[in-house]
Amino acid sequence: MVNSLKQDWFSNIRGDLLSGIVVALALIPEAIAFSIIAGVDPKIGLYASFCIAVIISFVGGRPGMISAATGAMALLMVTLVKEHGLQYLLAATLLTGVFQIAAGYLKLGSLMRFVSRSVVTGFVNALAILIFMAQLPELTNVTWHVYAMTATGLGIIYLFPYVPKVGKLIPSPLVCIISMTAVAMFLNLDIRTVGDMGELPDTLPIFLWPDVPFNLETLMIILPYSAGLAVVGLLESMMTATIVDDLTDTTSDRNRECKGQGIANIGSGLLGGMAGCAMIGQSVINIKSGGRGRLSTFTAGVFLLVMVLVLDEWLVQIPMAALVAVMIMVSIGTFSWTSIRDLKNHPLSTNIVMVVTVVVVVATHNLAFGVLAGVLLASLFFANKVGHYMAVTSELDETTNTRRYTVTGQVFFSSSEKFTASFDFKEAVDNVVIDLSRAHFWDITAVGALDKAVIKFRREGADVEVIGLNEASATIVDRFGVHDKPEAVGQLMGH
Repeated sequence: MVNSLKQDWFSNIRGDLLSGIVVALALIPEAIAFSIIAGVDPKIGLYASFCIAVIISFVGGRPGMISAATGAMALLMVTLVKEHGLQYLLAATLLTGVFQIAAGYLKLGSLMRFVSRSVVTGFVNALAILIFMAQLPELTNVTWHVYAMTATGLGIIYLFPYVPKVGKLIPSPLVCIISMTAVAMFLNLDIRTVGDMGELPDTLPIFLWPDVPFNLETLMIILPYSAGLAVVGLLESMMTATIVDDLTDTTSDRNRECKGQGIANIGSGLLGGMAGCAMIGQSVINIKSGGRGRLSTFTAGVFLLVMVLVLDEWLVQIPMAALVAVMIMVSIGTFSWTSIRDLKNHPLSTNIVMVVTVVVVVATHNLAFGVLAGVLLASLFFANKVGHYMAVTSELDETTNTRRYTVTGQVFFSSSEKFTASFDFKEAVDNVVIDLSRAHFWDITAVGALDKAVIKFRREGADVEVIGLNEASATIVDRFGVHDKPEAVGQLMGH
């Protein structure tokens, strides 16, 4: 317990503190922007980012991952806020947390094993594209000063690490933000700053129980929004955890992360914040800046609030061009460039899944839709592929006029037609033996195919014997099969 505490919190103090500061600086304009998207006051997003980051640092299952208010969640809140107002959003945030905690106890985090690598790659690439696209409004219809500062900021980010001694000690994104702010203030440049994004709060968040009637009508209003928020939040958090696992060569507790996200959202809702989840962009910034432990997430949340309340006069001077440079770095670092090179080497089905995931996410700006499309497509390709690994061979014993069929492979909905087509029902034989010792029956479609085969042979006057069923297959065949039950033909025709 003590060793785990030290490892999670105090094994990388300097790196976690510095990276947390960088993340906090990048969180502020994003939290304000996401609040504007959702149609609420900027302080709602800032309070949410503070609450969620601090709470998740203690209860989350992935050290070093950053959670806060996110764009994917904000998009789902727009209609609720517009039609019912802020108080219903706070109530929906609380219910979202309850759903996510329930998902953790139901161990739904383990469902991530059904998400293929190609879906994860597509998700990452789509998110990188969305992060870059989100910066374009800051780079359109602006003066040349903005382009110059953005280019200089990128130069600092990529070249500063090569500076002897100090280059590896201080995160280059932090150097970029501080130096670009100093230049903008010294030259008194007329460019867009954090202060132009919206008014910053000047008080600490307070406990706030949603002012809504607690009845069935309220539940029906917030239920669909809360369900959507819970699913999108968990999906993005689980996918982000997978990326951070790969970047750090460590593992995460996904079911604990589900519960942690739920607790964090309940805390956010009770302190006047909107629902949030893990942020892949900020998590990548954290990892690239040297953050590894829970202290980095805690620092990001605390420093965000400190800056908003204490350093607000300096904070509003940060040029958006500097933060755009940081986010462009994130999009470049997030995109899986090897996936483009591997297009010619990977199977066509893998490439299709990856590209479809990217296209759907970018087209809808909804990560859940893209992941769902990718998982469904990958499942169809897998089922089709496995369905081909089923074969039926036969041999005839002329002395007894017995045809023996040997089935090898997986029999389920994808291969059931091939299974049925492998039998010669018109052959004049006295006996038929169907040997299933090398096969496995998975679903009722497979059982139905076996019923059809047996009953068709019996119609042709042959005695049929089914042998070799393993225990699992025998259980499903005994439960759902009709070929050895009275009036089997009638039952089969009634399906």
